[in-house]
Amino acid sequence: MKIATWNINSLTIRLPQVQDWLTQHPVDILCLQELKLTDDKFPRAAFEAMGYHAVFAGQKTYNGVAILSREVGRDVVRNIPGLDDPQQRVIAATLATPSGDIRVINVYCPNGQAVGSDKYAYKLQWFAALREWLRAQLQVHPRLVVLGDFNVAPADADVHDPAKWEGQVHVSPAEREAFFALTDLGLKDAFRLFEQPAKVYSWWDYRQMAFRRNAGLRIDHILLSEPLAAACRACEVDKAVRGNTQPSDHAPVVATLD
Repeated sequence: MKIATWNINSLTIRLPQVQDWLTQHPVDILCLQELKLTDDKFPRAAFEAMGYHAVFAGQKTYNGVAILSREVGRDVVRNIPGLDDPQQRVIAATLATPSGDIRVINVYCPNGQAVGSDKYAYKLQWFAALREWLRAQLQVHPRLVVLGDFNVAPADADVHDPAKWEGQVHVSPAEREAFFALTDLGLKDAFRLFEQPAKVYSWWDYRQMAFRRNAGLRIDHILLSEPLAAACRACEVDKAVRGNTQPSDHAPVVATLD
């Protein structure tokens, strides 16, 4: 079973790229972030023609998340329960597998803009609300995966130039603490379950030839509960699509589960 996450940075612009990628990599579940379209514009028929069901939460111009899956999603939840937030950043669904149900939670975590800004404070508050919800979800769904764009590089190994980025948004101590508060619930970073090459990232700025220089950050993650982590056999970043014409600034991350 393969499950993937990809911040597509506008599904309207990059639908053909998603379709091409799914044709080449027919994963069982693909979670998308930054749809940047309203629900009435979601290309449901295009994905159904490829054999995928879709649940989604859209928003004009910004944000938006979707889960594409071979199986029909059940018990769908949009946004973090109890959090008064108009931004469409979370969608969850339960999916059947041969080994039993899994709970899939797709997240597009806030960027934070700059350390000390109002958006930074919102980011930390949002992470705290996510943690409390995930704690409750794990009690009900021991087979749980949380994946998406977390906008946090957890360690210096996930940053192309730690000295240059020190103290900035995405790598600040408070953001990393918020990320590790999630893994402290018992969630495992699938990428770090395996020995990996150095300097593997999932996001590269469009500016200053960042992709060509591999000046990136690993901010897209797949977090697995312990039963799913035990079944994980591989996790990798598909960097190739970042070289597409008019690409997203993110690359897909794919985990393989037995």
